[in-house]
Amino acid sequence: MLRPTKILVPTDFSEYSDKALQQGIDIARQYNAQVYLFHVLPVELTHVFVDYAVPLEAMESFEKQQTESVKESMKKQLTKFPKAQEVEVFTEIGRGIPYEEILKEEKRKEIDLIVIASLGRTGLAKYFIGSVARNVLRHATCPVLLTK
Repeated sequence: MLRPTKILVPTDFSEYSDKALQQGIDIARQYNAQVYLFHVLPVELTHVFVDYAVPLEAMESFEKQQTESVKESMKKQLTKFPKAQEVEVFTEIGRGIPYEEILKEEKRKEIDLIVIASLGRTGLAKYFIGSVARNVLRHATCPVLLTK
C-alpha cells in the first residue's frame, strides 16, 4: 500500500487546482506527509522580451514581479484550507513548460505522489483531460492521483 511522504500538487490557481490541493492536504494529514505546492511560470513571455530587444534590467524586473505575484497567490490559495497548517507545506516555482517542470520537480524532490487536477485554467472541455495532466500521467514515475 502506498504511504506517501512527499506529495506534489501542481497549481494554476483555478478552482480545479483548489480541489487537488484539498485532496493533497487530506492525504498528507492522514500519512503525516509533506506537501509541495508547485506553480510553473511560462517561458513565452521571456521570449517576447528577447524578440523585442527589451533591456535586460526590464526583463529581470518583470520576472521578479511575476515571481512575487505567484508567491502571493500561493499564500492566498493556502489560506482557503485551514487544515494546511496541520501539515508541512512548501511552495515552489518553476519556469518552463508546465508538464516538463512538474516531472523534473518529481525527480528533484523524490516525490511519492502527484495530485493534479484533470483540468486547469486552459481546460477546453469538461470531458477531456487537460494536456498538462495527460502528459504528467503518461510520464510520471510515481503514482498520480487525478482529481475531477
